[in-house]
Amino acid sequence: MDYLPRIADKVLKSRLNAFGAVLIEGPKWCGKTTTAMQQARSVIRLQDPDLRDAYMATAQARPSNLLRGEAPELIDEWQDAPVLWDAVRVAVDDRQKAGQFILTGSNSVDSEQIRHSGTGRIARIRMLPMSLFESGESTGEVSLGQLFAAKDYQLGGEISPMTVNDIIFAACRGGWPASLVATDRAARLSVAQVYVQGVLAEDISRIDKVRRDPATAEAILRSYARNVSTLAKKSSMIKDVIAITETCSPNTFDDYVDALTRLFVIQDIDAWSPAVRSASAIRRGKKRGFVDPSIPIAILGLSPEMLEVDLKTFGFLFECMCIRDLRAYSQALGGKMSYYHDRYDLEADGVLHLSDGRYALLEFKLGSEEIEKGAAHLLEIKQLINEYNNKEKQILIREPDLLMVITAGPMAYTRPDGVHVVPLACLRD
Repeated sequence: MDYLPRIADKVLKSRLNAFGAVLIEGPKWCGKTTTAMQQARSVIRLQDPDLRDAYMATAQARPSNLLRGEAPELIDEWQDAPVLWDAVRVAVDDRQKAGQFILTGSNSVDSEQIRHSGTGRIARIRMLPMSLFESGESTGEVSLGQLFAAKDYQLGGEISPMTVNDIIFAACRGGWPASLVATDRAARLSVAQVYVQGVLAEDISRIDKVRRDPATAEAILRSYARNVSTLAKKSSMIKDVIAITETCSPNTFDDYVDALTRLFVIQDIDAWSPAVRSASAIRRGKKRGFVDPSIPIAILGLSPEMLEVDLKTFGFLFECMCIRDLRAYSQALGGKMSYYHDRYDLEADGVLHLSDGRYALLEFKLGSEEIEKGAAHLLEIKQLINEYNNKEKQILIREPDLLMVITAGPMAYTRPDGVHVVPLACLRD
């Protein structure tokens, strides 16, 4: 299979032109190594069984000996030998040249294992499973960057090539590159299932060499999956786990969630808390999320056929899918996702913040019947901000640069009130 270009390609190139080393991190099987190899000129695979022992011995005795390859040199799964982080940092300082190393890692490393953060020497890139545009399923006719750049931009009937059932299958299959290589439907759906099995059987304990119970990990993931895209409280999720495992303390729950987060399986979403209402009105809990919608689908044993007749459940999974794609599309702009929800039940499913201060208020709705409600929420939040700014005048809150309802519907258009309605399968960076 030919290499499918990733949005991270141009981000990696830009970082290599500015920094001595670049770390690409993200979940296993999302394509980090393949993407890195498109720009690397030499490679060390620390998990190569033929050379692993030699590599590890060298890393402990004289790590600089592993950094002699042609630049940029790829060090794959660097976290297996954390000492290489500081060795790379020193090499970057000594050479005083950009683009020397690319590191990839499938789990984050405890800061105690390295002596220096690498700030100014090692840039970080977060990769995700493939978005619909990267997998070739989105037309890419609607550019997120263009919508941000031109406030008066009018969408004009761009058509989605995917039906709701197509979107459901893509969510069940996930954005794993291996699922696109598979030759039949069952094989494509099995990739996420095997991924989850690997996390539970091995990765949950291998990440920091702490033995964890796969049954407890599965119960926690199942509770997360049942509560995906909601503000479920930790206490209620612990009750879910206890109902299965009979015991789970808050400390145990936190330990497992931390491990799953470091493995880039779980990705919770923080609240956006502007002062448009009193501080007590804002819900501040985390919205439960995953790096890819196929993970909760696999954990719950759902299938495309089941979700086709349960669109209410799929609505929560569709939100997870939209957030995955938006994180990819906004990568070069420093995108960060949050949500807004207050005790009056006024909400924005997502708030996409860019590094330069611009932001979008977002709603994720499957069909046309929900679009009006979603647009009304966005416009009401915008009006609250206007009223606050007119009242306060001292500390102003930036008005949203973009209002957008992302759907699984057939066509993109701009409403008279300025809200853009965009099918997910038309969107790109």
